[in-house]
Amino acid sequence: MAMNVSEKLISSHLISGEMKAGEEIGLRIDQTLTQDATGTMVMLELEAMNLERAKTEASAQYVDHNIIQEDNKNPDDHLFLQSAARRFGLYYSRPGNGVSHPVHMQRLAEPGKTLLGSDSHTCANGCMGMLAMGAGGIDVAMAIAGEPFFVKMPQIWGIRLTGELPDWVSAKDVILELLRRHDVKGGVGRIIEYYGPGLKHLSAMDRHVIANMGAELGATATVFPSDKEVHRYLKSQQREDAWVEILADEGAAYDINEEINLSEIEPMIAKPSSPENVVPVKDLEGEPIYQSYVGSSANPGYRDFAIAAEIVKGKQISKGISFDINPSSRQMLTDLVKESHIASLLSSGARLHQAGCNGCIGMGQAPATGRNSLRTTPRNFPGRSGTREDSVFLCSPETAAASALTGKITDPRILEMKYPKVREITHPTIDVDLLEKPLPLEEAKQVTLEKGPNIASIPEMSPLPDMLKVPVLLKMGDNISTDEILAGGSRVLPYRSNLPEISKFSFEIIDDTYYDRSMKIREEGGHALIGGYNYGQGSSREHAALAPRYLGLRVVIAKDFARIHWQNLVNFGVLPLTFRDDKDYDQLEKGDVIQLDDLRKSIQTGTIVKANIQGKQTIQLEHALSDRQIDMMLKGGLINWIKGRQVNDKEEQLW
Repeated sequence: MAMNVSEKLISSHLISGEMKAGEEIGLRIDQTLTQDATGTMVMLELEAMNLERAKTEASAQYVDHNIIQEDNKNPDDHLFLQSAARRFGLYYSRPGNGVSHPVHMQRLAEPGKTLLGSDSHTCANGCMGMLAMGAGGIDVAMAIAGEPFFVKMPQIWGIRLTGELPDWVSAKDVILELLRRHDVKGGVGRIIEYYGPGLKHLSAMDRHVIANMGAELGATATVFPSDKEVHRYLKSQQREDAWVEILADEGAAYDINEEINLSEIEPMIAKPSSPENVVPVKDLEGEPIYQSYVGSSANPGYRDFAIAAEIVKGKQISKGISFDINPSSRQMLTDLVKESHIASLLSSGARLHQAGCNGCIGMGQAPATGRNSLRTTPRNFPGRSGTREDSVFLCSPETAAASALTGKITDPRILEMKYPKVREITHPTIDVDLLEKPLPLEEAKQVTLEKGPNIASIPEMSPLPDMLKVPVLLKMGDNISTDEILAGGSRVLPYRSNLPEISKFSFEIIDDTYYDRSMKIREEGGHALIGGYNYGQGSSREHAALAPRYLGLRVVIAKDFARIHWQNLVNFGVLPLTFRDDKDYDQLEKGDVIQLDDLRKSIQTGTIVKANIQGKQTIQLEHALSDRQIDMMLKGGLINWIKGRQVNDKEEQLW
C-alpha cells in the first residue's frame, strides 16, 4: 500500500489503535522537548512519579521563556530545572542558548523520529521529516517515563507546492496565506503534509517557519519529507549521520488535497488580534507603527535576520520607531555577528536583545498602549505582547524591515532598492557549550533537586462526583485562547511553579472578577464555564487548565475545543463537554446553575450527558472520552490515575 510521509511516521511508531481518522491511537515517543514556562511542572510530575531515568532516546529541557531575572524567582527555577535535567537524564539548554525549537532542530532533531513537546510550536520540527507534536506537560512527563502518547488519528491534509517564491516574499507569507484561506480552525484534527516540486525552493529553515505556525491552524502536526535539503542542513550542522530519506510513496493519497502556487504568493499580514485576520500588506499601507520586531520561533532562521539587515544596511530607521531584534539561538547570533549583519542592524538604530522568546511571550519589548506593533511572531492574541490594549500585526521579516524604515506599514516591494539575496552559511558555527549532555546514570542518582521558595507542590485533585450542581461563572465566545485564559508575560510566568499564585491571573483579560468569585464558591462544589468554537486555542501551557481547576472549575461546556487544551482539561479532571445541538449555547447565560445527575454512570455508559438548567429546559451534552480517559476522569485526573496504578499494581512497575 502506497503511504505518504505522515502515515509512514505514524505506522512505524504505532503501539495501539488503528490508523482510522478519529480513532484513538497510542504512539511511541522517541524525543521530548520542554521549556521553562512548562518544564517546572513536568519536572515536579517526574518527581511525583519516582522516575529514575528518562526512557526516551533524547529529552531536552530548554530555558528560553523566563530569562528576565528581575528577582529570584526565574533564576531559582533555572537551577531547579538544571538539577532536574541532571537527575532524570535530560539535556539542559541554559539561558541564552536560544529558543527551544530552532536549537532542537540544530542539535537533536532526527528524521523519522517522533517528538512530543510541552510547547504548542513543537510542530516546527516537522520540517525535519519528524512527527513533532505539542502537548500538555503531563503528557510529556508520561512520554519521558516511557508511556505512549494517545491522540485521535488525524486526517492527512496534503498540500502540493508548485512554483517559486517571488522577490520580497518569504516562507512567513506562505503560512499567512494558508491562514487567510482556512482560519485558526482549519487544521483541527489534521496533519498538514507538504509535498510537490515547489519544495526544492524552500530551505529547511523556510520549512521550519511554515511548520511552526501549523499550530495557529490548530493542526496536530505539520510534516515535510526528509529529502536532499534536510540532508544538506544536517551536514551543515555536522550531524550527517542522523539523516535518513523519508519520501511519500509514488501514488500516495491524502484525505484532503490542496495546492499552493508559491509564485502567486504576495506579502501578507495578520491584523489584530488573531492570526487568521490575514490580508495583503498593500491593503494596509500607510498605517503608522510604533514598533517593528524581528525574531521568535516563527522566523528563527539566519536568513530571516540577514535579510532584514540587508534591507536596512546603510540606512536609518524612521524616528520614533522601536526596531527590536530577538535572535533565536546563540549559534545563529554568532554567525550574524561574523557576517556583519548585527552591525548593519545596530547602525540603523535597531535594539538587540538576548537569544530567547522574549517579546513573543510578553517577556519585554511590550508596545505602547494603542500603538501598532509589527511582529514576525506566530501569535497576536489580545494582551500576549505584554500590553493589555495592544495592537499587534504578524508579518514577514521583509515587511517588518521595510516598515521600520518608513515608520508605517509598507509593502516591501515598493522600496527603491534591489531585493537582497541572502544565502545560508555553508559552514555555520557549531555551538554546544550551553547545551549540557545528560549525566551517566550512577552520577545522576546522586543529584538533589534544588527547589527555591517559589516552588509549590501540585495540590490533590478530588475525583469526579456523581452529581454536580454548579453555577456558570463565565460565558465566552469563539476562539478563546489560552493567553486569555491565563496570560503569559513577565507578571505571570514567574509563578509557573506556584499554582496558588498563578491562579490569581486566571481569565483577568476577560473578567478580572473571576478569581474572587471562584474563590468564594471553591469549597461549595466549584463552577462551570461556557465557550464557543475552538475553545482553548493557542499555547499548550497546562496552567490554563490547572489554575482554573485549582479555583474549582469542574466542567467546561463549549461548541468545540482546541486539541491540546481539551487534553489538558481531561488530564486535570475537568470534564470537557460539547453541545449536542449548538443552538443550546444560546440557552445558557452567566449566572445559570447547571445540574448534572448520575454523571459517573452517564459518561461510563455512553457519550450523552443530560444537563438540567435551573429554571430552564434540559439540554443534551456530549463527551468524546475514550475508556482510558473515562477512568482518568472518574479518579480526578491523570496524576490520581497514575498513583492508583502504582498502588494497585505493586508487582508491575509502571515505568
